[in-house]
This record gives sequence, C-alpha cells and structure tokens, in this order.
Amino acid sequence: MKHTETITAGMRMAALPLAGAAIAACSADKAPRHPNIIIMMTDDHTTQAMSCYGSPLLETPNLDRLADEGMLFENCYVPNAISGPSRACILTGKYSHANGFTDNSRTFDGSQQTFPKLLHDAGYQTAMIGKWHLNSDPEGFDFWSILIGQGEYYAPRFIENGEERTEQGYVTDIITDKAIGFLENRDKSRPFAMLYYHKAPHRNWMPAQRHLGIFDRTVFPEPENLLDDYTGRGSAARGQAMEIGRDMWPEWDLKLLSGEALAGDFAMVETGDPNKDDVSRANDWLSSVRQYQAAYNRMTDEEKARWNATYAPRIAEYEKMKDTATPEEMTRWKYQQYMRDYCAVIRGVDENVGRLMDYLESIGELDNTIIVYTSDQGFFLGEHGWFDKRFMYEECQRTPLLVRYPRAVKAGVRSSALAMNIDFAPTMLDFAGVEIPADIQGRSLRPVLTSATGAAPEQWRDAVYYHYYEYPSWHSVKRHYGIRTEDYKLIHFYNDVDEWELYDMRRDPHEMRNVYDDPAYADIRSDMHARLERLQQECGDNDPCEREYEFFRGADNL
Repeated sequence: MKHTETITAGMRMAALPLAGAAIAACSADKAPRHPNIIIMMTDDHTTQAMSCYGSPLLETPNLDRLADEGMLFENCYVPNAISGPSRACILTGKYSHANGFTDNSRTFDGSQQTFPKLLHDAGYQTAMIGKWHLNSDPEGFDFWSILIGQGEYYAPRFIENGEERTEQGYVTDIITDKAIGFLENRDKSRPFAMLYYHKAPHRNWMPAQRHLGIFDRTVFPEPENLLDDYTGRGSAARGQAMEIGRDMWPEWDLKLLSGEALAGDFAMVETGDPNKDDVSRANDWLSSVRQYQAAYNRMTDEEKARWNATYAPRIAEYEKMKDTATPEEMTRWKYQQYMRDYCAVIRGVDENVGRLMDYLESIGELDNTIIVYTSDQGFFLGEHGWFDKRFMYEECQRTPLLVRYPRAVKAGVRSSALAMNIDFAPTMLDFAGVEIPADIQGRSLRPVLTSATGAAPEQWRDAVYYHYYEYPSWHSVKRHYGIRTEDYKLIHFYNDVDEWELYDMRRDPHEMRNVYDDPAYADIRSDMHARLERLQQECGDNDPCEREYEFFRGADNL
C-alpha cells in the first residue's frame, strides 16, 4: 500500500559502520545461508485492532498478509504488560526480575547479555531503529537511531549513534525511511538483524496528516463490558485510574482544545483551568494542556491548519453535550473519539509494514528474512471501560505475534501454543545457528514454527507467568503477579492489599466473574496455587512480595 506524503527513503542515512564478520561471506549463488531477521514491534497495538485476529474495528491488510504467509499465534503473552520492561524481556529472553528492568523508571543495564549482541558477535549486522524507551543507549548494534523517551508523532527527535537530530515529517514514516536506509547501505555479503520499533499507536494517538478524519463517520462497535461496574471483583479493578469516561484527559487524549487556544500563550490558557479547586485534577489538566501544546507546536503551519479543521467539529460537539450528557453517554461518546484516533494511527503502521515488505521483495530479500510482528503488550480498547494496559487481564497480557519465514514456516497456520515474548531471543538465536545461553529463560519457538500445524512439541509449557511492579504510579494499577493456563487465570494483588482473583477463561473469557471464593472451584484454586509456586521457583521469582519499588511519576511515562 502506498501513501500520499512525500517520503525520501534512505536519504536520512549516513554511511554505516560495519563490524568484522564472523560468518563467512555468502555469495548470492551459495546455499544455505543464514536468515536475515527483522522484529517489527509497535507500542500498545492489541489483537482487538487487527483484522487477522478477527477485529471488527478496521482492516489491516499488510498485517493480514504477514499472517496469511506465515504463522499467527493465538496465545502469546508478556511477563509484564508495560513498555520498557517488555522490551527488556525481549532483548534478554528473561523475566523482569532477572533482567533488572521491572518498571519504566529503571535504567536498562546495557552491559548484560542480549540476543542482538550474540547475533552481532556471530557476524550479523545489527540495527536498532525507532522506540527504545529503556533509559540507556543501545549496545551491540552497528547502527542505532532511537526516539528520545516516548518520542513525538510530528517532527520527532532521534539520537542517532549518539548524536541528537530532529526529522521533519510523521514518526511512523520516518522510522521506515531509516530502516530502508539501513538496508540500502548494509554490507550485502552478511546477514542482518534489525529491530524496527514504532512509537505508534501509543497515547495520545495522533494520526498522520493523510489519515486525519478517516474514521469520523464510523460508528465502532462497543465492547460488551464498556460500562463495567466491577461488581464481584476486588479493589484493584475499582481503584484504577484508566477509565475512558473519567480518566482520559480531554485535551491530550481527545484533542478537545481549539487551535486558537493551542497557538496562544500558555499563561492565558491556564486561566481557563476548570479544576482550580481540586489540586490533583488541576495538575492533570495542566499536564494535559502542556503535553498537547508541545505536540501541536511540532507541526508546520500547513499541518496545524489541517489538524484544526479536522478536530473543530469534535470540539463543537463536545461543547454542546458536556453539561447535559449522562456519565454513560459521555463514556460512549469518548470511546468513539478514542477509536477514531487509535485506528487512524494503526492505518499508518499497517501501511509502513507493507512498505518495508515491498522494499524487501524488491531487493530479493523478503523470503530470506524472518519477519516477526508483535507489540510490547496488548491494550484496552474500552473493555471494562478502560484504556491503557498494565493489568494481567487478557486484553493486555496477550500480545499479537505473527511470524513469516517461508523457508521454514508454513503459510496460513494459526498456533494455539502458549508463547511468551521472552521466547523471541532464543528463537532468533536458534534460527541463526547461534548457541542459546543456558541462562535465557524463554524457549525457542522453532519447533512450533516448523510444525505444519503450529502444534507445541511434547513437554512444552502449560502455563505462563506474569508480574507487574509499577505502583504507585500512572493509572494506579496495583502490583500483582499470577499464572495463566489454557483454562484458568490466578492473580494475586499485593503491596497495599492482599487480594486473589481466579477466572475460568473458557466460561468467562472477558474476566467478569472472580470465582476465587466459589466452593465449586476449590480444587482448581488449590491446583492453581501449587502450579503458581512451581512456576515461580522455576523462573526464580521466589519472594515476589518482598521487594520494595519506588516509581517516579514523570511525564515520560504517559
């Protein structure tokens, strides 16, 4: 799929430094050869917004192509559903407690073993392009160009091999430009491994200019539990701060600030603070306006004019209804605006995935390349009335995983094997012919990928482990850990509470009824506790409630 904005692919790339090869150079007529590797990762893209996973929200034709020509994993899970920790798990093949990056306030220890380092040492050219979000510089890469912090959608700033630079344009397009530039300038006698990591569709969901308003006439289907009242569940579900109706910031999240106000002096805007008597809400309001103004002011005048024209009708509609709408009506209205922006941002991701695949095909490398598409975790799209992630509930613990490699992976297969993102590191090493270190905690997915049906081999895992640490912090999701099997999920919320939840995932896939205290589930509860303890011992998280964590509530974690 082609987009209409001017893209200067490869023009942003300087000559790339290349390390000496440990893999002998392979001429074009020699076989077999080591596969190239591209891991495509988005931030907060959930399976509910991918048509290959059955989404009714939008079509994602290029992602569907990956699924049709490769394997789709129905049950891939993350050990910690938040950005930085999930990225650290992918790099190291280890759980958060083992790699040391438990929450977004940490600094990733770049000296530790990672799979790109191991591939680099084996002779691969390596690149890291896009969103890094680990509070440290990448190590083990021949070339790296990373967004600063969360990154910006328009005129984003990058640090490229240690030097800061600002690129004009839209972030999803620019990251693809840089990826194509790396491929154009590579040493073609050696295999490459590239981490191609997008900012999109992270909050605050700012679409590309060509996608402004494309879903404004669409009425999206609501999740059946959009108006969930959390009956029968514990304090964690009730105490969060991620409800669409209550906790979305009108300016930052929903774009409900006029172009005139955005372009004005901030001190003048501050006088309009509607929350002067509520310190907490006043601070949120100030953050919302400041964040939105900063993002808006990265646009050109022409871009601002299109932006203002797109969002003016939304602002007018909000002004008419804000004082008369019921809380339920307002939640439903905000959900529609949220989906219109989120899905428009996904459109840009899908286009750019197609653009990179088309480039690989044009240079004859598409079928020589293992392409992995995933996200750092899933995301709530109105389920339980929420946006964001963090909880062990299915919408965000589960993450998309597509793998295309026609030399080994049969096309059009859907696998139900329990996978985790800590499996990516050993899988890539396995396919590259590099020895998998004994301390990697994930498992190679190669036996699943090379199975004609996507079936798990004997003695494959029958449960996945989860541990979330970031509390007190943004969205007020309490610390918790748990285990998910094929049929059940057991969660323990701890720290300032001591509450357990148990869900029957076959009968209750939306996790609406906590059956932990139901006598009919007494035997299952006992078995799940035993399995949880065994899995914690296996992965070395033996005292999960004993650690104390402090978290800085900084703007970079929005």
